[in-house]
Amino acid sequence: MNDKKTLYTKLWPTALLLLGLSIVGGILHATGQDVFWPGFIAMMVFYGFIFFLGSYAASLKKTGTSSELMLAGRSLPLWIAVFTMSATWVGGGYINGTAEYVSSYGLAWVQAPWGYALSLIIGGLFFAKIMRRHRFKTMLDPLAQRYGKKMTAVLFLPALTGEIFWTAAILTALGTMFGTVLGLDFTPAIILSAVIAIAYTAMGGLWAVALTDIVQLILLFLGLFIVLPYALDHVGGWDTAWAAYKTKKGAMASFTPPWDGWRDPAWGNTYWNWWDCALLLIFGGIPWQVYFQRVLSSRNEQTAMRLSIFAGIVCLIAAIPPIVIGVIGDVASWQALGIEAPKEAALTLPYVARYLTTPWVATIALGAIAAAVMSSVDSSILSASSMASWNVYRPLVNPNVKNEKLGKIIKRCIWIIGITATILALQVKSVYALWFLCSDFVYCLLFPQLVTALFDKKANKYGSMAGFCVAFLLRFGGGDATLGIPTLIPYPMIQDGIVMFPFRTLAMVSGLLTIILVSRLTAKQCPPEPLMIMEE
Repeated sequence: MNDKKTLYTKLWPTALLLLGLSIVGGILHATGQDVFWPGFIAMMVFYGFIFFLGSYAASLKKTGTSSELMLAGRSLPLWIAVFTMSATWVGGGYINGTAEYVSSYGLAWVQAPWGYALSLIIGGLFFAKIMRRHRFKTMLDPLAQRYGKKMTAVLFLPALTGEIFWTAAILTALGTMFGTVLGLDFTPAIILSAVIAIAYTAMGGLWAVALTDIVQLILLFLGLFIVLPYALDHVGGWDTAWAAYKTKKGAMASFTPPWDGWRDPAWGNTYWNWWDCALLLIFGGIPWQVYFQRVLSSRNEQTAMRLSIFAGIVCLIAAIPPIVIGVIGDVASWQALGIEAPKEAALTLPYVARYLTTPWVATIALGAIAAAVMSSVDSSILSASSMASWNVYRPLVNPNVKNEKLGKIIKRCIWIIGITATILALQVKSVYALWFLCSDFVYCLLFPQLVTALFDKKANKYGSMAGFCVAFLLRFGGGDATLGIPTLIPYPMIQDGIVMFPFRTLAMVSGLLTIILVSRLTAKQCPPEPLMIMEE
């Protein structure tokens, strides 16, 4: 009887959601928008199903406490953990951004898929077990133990920024897909998707996120791989497409530059920038709460390590379709099809899905992108909210807060952070640029802090403060085109206003060495704090 009551209780919100989507469709029809209605109806069904699954999953577990919301009671089995970890990384930015850069800059600059895959594997081998062994609840817990709660609040800012940028990037990817395939405006597509993801995440926490991720990852693979045979048929098959792509891109039609690339005129100083970006993605993909949330929710240390390695392999496989689609989009003869070429490279995947396949295949592909976005948005906003409540609100605002009250704070943070990311998503243009910037911040500012907190027993608060300041100045002294920050430090190898010198890696290494050196010089004034195993 209780099960039936629970089912009916969760059906009502889903029914209201479908009613709301129907009203949106009626408004679109009344305003004369050229919407692909079969696809719109299919997306209504998809969103309704995902929302129902997330809300129903929330009712199956005790999700009122902070521990259940953040870590699912540390009871995620390996197969679910692999699904949710993989689905989190393989988001809209991962898919759309990969196709965008294959088409625009060349395969050589598509570093994120293999870079993030390596970061998962390295994280599993060296970071996952020690984090799970100490029973931390967030990525910031070891920093709080080593460096104190106030310094941790400062380090929370780049972590929060990274999560918000990540969420905004993947929402932007969905907006471009909706606009191209369904003819739906960019803004309502983003707002609609964000609200649904935020709602079921706030209701169910990590359990709702993990269980919906299973369905979303399956839909993602199905939707992307079904596009390939239709799209390849339009360009004469893979061999023909690849030959045309290599002719067009030249030296950029390879995964890596030659080892002596600085001597190659096609590379020059960009060779050093390539390595800077590669290291950024490999090690900048580790210090993420969205990653450690899955690690720390695992049943034991071995599960934590294995899920990271398996998820890294899945991420590599998931990159194959968008790479192929990017090649197709670059060599396709759009004029022969009576279509204008994509005005922006970010539209490569939506254009291939819509114009080089059938309408229904395009709709399935849209479902795949929507699934990827949902699986990353919910994970990212839950991660940022967990840190905000556990590592900022609890120690600084209300140290005696009860577990149930903290759970309510997490839910409020989910809405605040989700809405902030949605607003940012409406302002950005390049999916890949914003997606890339996420790891930029955490690589330079957080990676040195996490490494020393976990592996340097002599690291202290003064070293952390000094290392953060040095890394911050060296990183932002190099400027940032995406954020409109000018170059302030006269680094060498400045080309067209962009610093080719590997200043990001310089900032990271300098911050790391500063923490180590200053900690030892100030050991008497500020004795280092040990890492402690936390109570459950």
